[in-house]
Amino acid sequence: MSQSLLLLSYLIGSITFILGLRMLSKPESARRGNMIAAAGMSIAILATIFLYINPENHEHLHNYLWIFGGLIVGTILGTYAARTVKMTAMPEMVSLFNGMGGACAMLISVVEFQSDGVPPLIKMLVIVLGAMIGTVSFVGSMIAWGKLNGRIKDRTIPGAQIINFILFAGIATLAILVVGGYVEAPAYYFYGLLMLAAIYGALFVMPIGGADMPVVISLLNSFTGVAAAFGGFLYNNPVMLTGGILVGSAGTILTMLMCKAMNRSLKNVLIGSFGGQKAAAAGAPKEKGTYKEIPINDAAVLMAYAQKVMIVPGYGLAVAQAQHTCHQLETMLAEKGVEVYYGIHPVAGRMPGHMNVLLAEANVPYEKLLEMEDANDLMSSINVVLILGANDVVNPAAKDNPASPIYGMPILEVEKAEHVIVNKRSMNRGYADIENDLFSRPKTSMLFGDAKSVLADLIAELKLL
Repeated sequence: MSQSLLLLSYLIGSITFILGLRMLSKPESARRGNMIAAAGMSIAILATIFLYINPENHEHLHNYLWIFGGLIVGTILGTYAARTVKMTAMPEMVSLFNGMGGACAMLISVVEFQSDGVPPLIKMLVIVLGAMIGTVSFVGSMIAWGKLNGRIKDRTIPGAQIINFILFAGIATLAILVVGGYVEAPAYYFYGLLMLAAIYGALFVMPIGGADMPVVISLLNSFTGVAAAFGGFLYNNPVMLTGGILVGSAGTILTMLMCKAMNRSLKNVLIGSFGGQKAAAAGAPKEKGTYKEIPINDAAVLMAYAQKVMIVPGYGLAVAQAQHTCHQLETMLAEKGVEVYYGIHPVAGRMPGHMNVLLAEANVPYEKLLEMEDANDLMSSINVVLILGANDVVNPAAKDNPASPIYGMPILEVEKAEHVIVNKRSMNRGYADIENDLFSRPKTSMLFGDAKSVLADLIAELKLL
């Protein structure tokens, strides 16, 4: 009876995961989808604790103190982190939590490897793959976390591609030796494999910087899902297997979409060949062009009497926590008869969907968020583009300068609009550390200051018109 209830709870959990993922595709249902999936996970966890029976000794779990102690501590820490994290730090938390998932998957494989007896061939293969992928995900995510919060700088290692290929070969060789049972002391080779996987995880992420980071976060997320699926296979746990497969497949699809948005190949992502060539490809530093500033009242007049305005959000919007103020500006312009759109680049910010999350938090209508292709189709009819802290995703060097490290990356073609207003704190370079000659072009005017303060001043000026 208890086994039937356990399987039923796993089925419920799997169904809620699928429903929750489906509901995440729309902002209006995403929160509810998250709650449904979380409820399914809770059911599966509690059912495992109280209904699982060990097939070897036919006993229920009995170490409840350790189990619930871990659950309570994890719940407190997770709730505190989620409630106190700033939106600017959300990508860092995503990387950190993803890394913890990879570490858990790796530890499951280590525990199974250390269990009594020699596992059969298929089980040993799953153990090795789970340990390898989980380790790469954990170490890579920790490096990404450090890079996103500024603790770790981009580091380019000479011959990085060759080193990565050597590491691949070493990992594959050790895996074959361990899985095939060709060595007398497999533990040494197994832990050697983990060490090489950890080194690869670090070298894989270390050189990557700039607008490439969302691609890496998405790829590491898929790694964690695959490693978790292997854990589900080891424990014959359907809900763990389903969850891992969903995360792995969704992360892989998102990675491919991010690669397309960045004009990168997945092969280059895997061997770590992009992002690290920035210094070599950039060439000699280019002289900064002259730029012109626009007074806040002139910017307000320009937008108030426009027919169409497009807002391009970037990381500066997140830093200033200005999404709610931005929505107020949009509402006020709409009341004056101005059509307002948001041009969303798929890799704007520091993680996939960063700008969508910000604007959804401010209740911006989803239909106003235009994907890059739709925004570019509309751009020539836009009277004013207001860029809020975006840099690399509007940099014309991606189209005009073959020597630029972002050359070939699809961008928001804001220069096609009638007027371009760029809000930045200063003329410092963006996250990719590349000069942007958009700022010195004739159509462009600079509006310096914190995004939230500038938007509040624009709203105040609009009230006077």
